[in-house]
Amino acid sequence: MQVQPYLSFDGRGEEAVEFYRSTLGAEVTMLMRFKDSPDSGTCPPGAGDKIMHMSFRIGDTTVFGSDGRCEGRPSFQGFSLSLTVPDDAEAERRFASLADGGQVQMPLIKTFFASRFGMVADRFGVSWMVYVAPEGTARPG
Repeated sequence: MQVQPYLSFDGRGEEAVEFYRSTLGAEVTMLMRFKDSPDSGTCPPGAGDKIMHMSFRIGDTTVFGSDGRCEGRPSFQGFSLSLTVPDDAEAERRFASLADGGQVQMPLIKTFFASRFGMVADRFGVSWMVYVAPEGTARPG
């Protein structure tokens, strides 16, 4: 069994996946636009070129996403994606990239459980926790 995040960018999916390509090295593994759907009733008016469904990989994780209803009001509340990186330099780089155009929720700092931990909402409102796991330990949670 797997649990995978499914993000609805509400019309900003193309921009989001390009952002994740440049900041996190995401690789798109599948992308279908509304206009390519065999069921034309699923397409919001004027949204033919928007993303009906996509999957992309960040490291070992597959994330699903779409443009949803294409209303331009993405809302990501009540969860965070946790990004575990191998060292402090990688944490600094990834955190700064995600913060570009976003909002730092907790600065990237040394904590009692990690050499670096911080929280940031990216430019789409997706909350991220960037974490350097101590050697030989699992992520918190």
